[in-house]
Amino acid sequence: MKAFNTLTVAPVLPETLQPLRTLAMNLRWSWREQTHALFRSIDPRLWSKLGHNPVQLLQRLSASRVAELEADTEFLQRMRLELDELETYLGVERWFERTTRGSDDATTSIAYFSMEFGVHQSLPIYSGGLGVLAGDHLKSASDLGVPLIGIGLLYTYGYFSQSLSREGWQQEGYEAHSPESLAVTPVLDEAGEQLRVSVDFPDERVVVARVWRAAIGRITLLLLDTNLDENAEDFRVITDRLYGGDAEHRIKQELVLGVGGVRAVQRYCEISGLAQPDVFHMNEGHAGFLGIERIGQLMARGASFETALAAVRASTLFTTHTPVPAGIDRFDMHLAQRYLQPDADGRSRLAAGVPVKRVLELGGEDDPQRFNMAHLGLRLAQYANGVAKLHGAVSRGMFQDLYPNYDVDEVPITSITNGVHVPTWTRGPIKTIVASMAGGRDVATADRWENADAVGSAELWRIRNELRRELVERSRDAALVAWEQRGAQQAELGWTKQILNPEALTIGFARRVSTYKRLTLMLQQPERLRRILLDPDRPVQFVIAGKAHPNDMEGKQLLQQIVQFADDAGVRDHIVFIPDYNISLGKYLVAGSDVWLNNPIRPQEASGTSGMKAVMNGCLTMSISDGWWDELASDEVGWTIPTASTGDPHQRDAWEAQALYDILEHQVVPMFYDRDAQGIPHAWVDKVRRSMSQVGPQVAAERMVRDYVRELYLPAGRTARLAADLDSCGAFADWQQRVRDGWHGVAVTDVRNESGTIVAGDVARISAQVELGALEPSDVLVEAIAGRVGADGELIAPQRRAMTRAEPGRYEVETATNETGEFGYTVRVVPHHELLRSPAELGLIRYAE
Repeated sequence: MKAFNTLTVAPVLPETLQPLRTLAMNLRWSWREQTHALFRSIDPRLWSKLGHNPVQLLQRLSASRVAELEADTEFLQRMRLELDELETYLGVERWFERTTRGSDDATTSIAYFSMEFGVHQSLPIYSGGLGVLAGDHLKSASDLGVPLIGIGLLYTYGYFSQSLSREGWQQEGYEAHSPESLAVTPVLDEAGEQLRVSVDFPDERVVVARVWRAAIGRITLLLLDTNLDENAEDFRVITDRLYGGDAEHRIKQELVLGVGGVRAVQRYCEISGLAQPDVFHMNEGHAGFLGIERIGQLMARGASFETALAAVRASTLFTTHTPVPAGIDRFDMHLAQRYLQPDADGRSRLAAGVPVKRVLELGGEDDPQRFNMAHLGLRLAQYANGVAKLHGAVSRGMFQDLYPNYDVDEVPITSITNGVHVPTWTRGPIKTIVASMAGGRDVATADRWENADAVGSAELWRIRNELRRELVERSRDAALVAWEQRGAQQAELGWTKQILNPEALTIGFARRVSTYKRLTLMLQQPERLRRILLDPDRPVQFVIAGKAHPNDMEGKQLLQQIVQFADDAGVRDHIVFIPDYNISLGKYLVAGSDVWLNNPIRPQEASGTSGMKAVMNGCLTMSISDGWWDELASDEVGWTIPTASTGDPHQRDAWEAQALYDILEHQVVPMFYDRDAQGIPHAWVDKVRRSMSQVGPQVAAERMVRDYVRELYLPAGRTARLAADLDSCGAFADWQQRVRDGWHGVAVTDVRNESGTIVAGDVARISAQVELGALEPSDVLVEAIAGRVGADGELIAPQRRAMTRAEPGRYEVETATNETGEFGYTVRVVPHHELLRSPAELGLIRYAE
């Protein structure tokens, strides 16, 4: 029968249990295992059904269960202990405070902008690696006490949930998430109303965004949401889905993130009595419009465009995550111009007073019809980095044209290798192994884990077996659910209870499904793969997961190929695809796999953090030399798949697949199954121990954030404070123009080796005559450059030494020699200023004639 009407029964959490809400509303519980266990113990089945969301859990508790918890003294004691621990965590002095105490660096604060944040699956505002990296960045910043505020978008539907059709084709589903069901609270203004910020859009329309706050330990994450009744329908859906819609939808999202995000964080700091951020970090180009908003604000205070640009650049950091141009957001130039909204004088209505022509130049590229968000980000930022050493080198090559006249090695893009948050990604008993290897030191500040032998081989192997069994059990449950979603009947799915062998060598492969990651490389020789999988004495099995972007048809086809191969009755016990990859599933995969496979097309993997998570849990690496593995690869800790040097992609894939099979069959499998009388594979366990202790600290997000602080945040904070004086910044802008105008008068002549023939160990003295024209000696840096000479006359690995002014127009330098042989040298002049991080920014250079 139908209901006559409905009523809503509101949950009531008594005062005794209010600490549960405090714990639920700070996502520290997501990496604090004891708090996580506390929530799970309230109702394990409901906890699982709700996707580990404590906010919804407390909303769904029955009155009878609430009464039971109130009477459970042991539970109440655990709850109070967790509340005390959280308060201690939030209040205790941290690494950043200890490091910067007594210096101006202590005042540095950072605003960190990202399109997605993967903190936990109960806050569904992430899709994959970029978001999880951003989430780990916030968590590690919290552990280290870094004064950072995150800024992102609160999506109504988040990213899609994944299921499969009977034919193995990816199906996307979207579920709405109300803010009331998430660990977010409204940011209130001085009048007690929820804070709103607005952004001007074309046709004199204004979009309004509410501002929410999520607590990530000590870190505030501000999230903007346009799903308001007061907005028009086309504005309400701006924050509907992550990476959804067309190019115009994307540029709307990026304007809300960049322009609205700056306004939100400034108002939040004003309301909260916090110092305004002095460093702005763009995690990819999505937030590039933040720089335009900041320029507009400075111009409103009377600064010229050039002065404002110099001030913004001095305090901005841009991190690129893509090694291929196809991964960059590029908009039609007319679309970008429309949203910048030039008035009759060419001034932007979006950021009042900013000349639109100059903004379009900042985002310009070789194709005059395209506005490039990575170019915009780099031209607005004096500090820039890739996310692995190889990726830094690739990025310098990709963006060399933005820094004319300078060699690729001098392009001012450094690298900070990504990392993963240790407490989040180490699972269960492996946490004690990590703590023992770190010798009881705080893993957040330990550069090395020196106590590798703290845990015996038998214990380490026992824990590895336990983690593998957990993965097998989870995979069986997931496979049953996946097949039911594909339309199979329970009566025909008994086989899912037997898939995978908890004792067999298990290989994990889980990441975004795109062509360059080559999910199906393992299928190049399907019969050989079958033979490896089905070996009766030494079986191998794969657990695979990953999502293809809804519009990526090639990625979907690859996913379908692997699913259809796994569906085959002959191998379905040995190769399993688990749909709807998320953070929770990822924890089981990286912990329970014995080997983590990574076979992208080199050098198209920027970093590859999934393999880092696996290392933390004692899973060994088998990878192409790309991303982070390129700099940390060693035969002692994993296996490197050789790359083929051929321009034929089919031949390359065939050769690299052959190498993959050979390594797996002749090295990995024998080592895993070579056991002693107690069943322990000592060579394997020793390799696990070396991998965890040597590689683990290097791939920790805690190390990554410390690197950002030392190498980028603190230097950017110093230049930001210098640039805060607009008079000084205006003088810097004038200096740049004066140097550009006078550069034609710079010349280097009469370069001499004053030492003649020398022997190893002697001091060589080089001098040069330098004409500066209208410029002053303080405007430039004169450098001697020396190195071995290649066959083409180019200097090999040249070393630069600053020359001193011996007399007007004459510069010289002395340098010790060590090696013998023939060396070449030259002299050059580059611009120099305290606010100029790299002379390549101006593209000016003069070599000896």
